[in-house]
Amino acid sequence: MSGLRLTVFVSESDTWHHRPLFAEIVHRAHRAGLAGASVFRGIEGFGSSSVVHTSRLLSLSEDLPVAIVIVDTEERVRAFLPGLEEIVGEGLVVLDPVEVIRLPGRGEDSGEEAR
Repeated sequence: MSGLRLTVFVSESDTWHHRPLFAEIVHRAHRAGLAGASVFRGIEGFGSSSVVHTSRLLSLSEDLPVAIVIVDTEERVRAFLPGLEEIVGEGLVVLDPVEVIRLPGRGEDSGEEAR
């Protein structure tokens, strides 16, 4: 089955109404009924500011990069995008076409075997 992967790159310290931005995005995705969302904390990176943030011991940072990944049908992901525009600010939003393979014993039982 084809789908669309939405990846939002923000900083760990980004907030929306005193709440971590990554948490706001995950909860909005949940309310929108999207298939799922995961948050990944980076160990090093830089963005539009060109300042490198790292988790290395000698230069600990409390502003590490965070990636929120959501995968669903193209229609559902695109319907979710307008709500992101108001809250993401300087973050980067990326869309990728993906092939979704449901593994046996996970998700809905569609009667189809995994490829």
